[in-house]
Amino acid sequence: MSYPEPKYHAETGEASATYRPVGTPPEFTYASGNTVHYLATGASTGGEFGLYRWVMGPQPSGPDPHFHRSISESFFILSGSVRIYDGKRWIDTEPGDFVHVPEGGVHAFRNESGAPAEMLLHFAPGAPREAYFEGLPNLSQMTDEERAAFMLEHDTFWIG
Repeated sequence: MSYPEPKYHAETGEASATYRPVGTPPEFTYASGNTVHYLATGASTGGEFGLYRWVMGPQPSGPDPHFHRSISESFFILSGSVRIYDGKRWIDTEPGDFVHVPEGGVHAFRNESGAPAEMLLHFAPGAPREAYFEGLPNLSQMTDEERAAFMLEHDTFWIG
């Protein structure tokens, strides 16, 4: 494996970093109180990746087993314990644990600990996951056909 072709061709660097202070409010809050912080979206990274801070309260929450055809997904546990399904077994994670799921890999996550938990979600390449996160609360109002189209649009294929 080698480095990719350069995207930046100037002789000197430029001031182009972004900064997000820790106290920045989340971009999206679910009815459960769980929040999502859009740290780096596919749009802000030129499609290279998406990075989100997922904050869960103590109530059980999280998606059932599924896979993506066009994006990988990685999990880095910041606090608490999140159960992550790796396609074969449920892993009770702890802060500092990392799980990477390549395209096509079956996975799921749940907070079943009874305590708050927080993790980073990383998607590569940077698909527009924000519309998926924000559309989830509307699933119960969709017809079966609308729900299937929503999942297809957002590269989410459920197991079982």
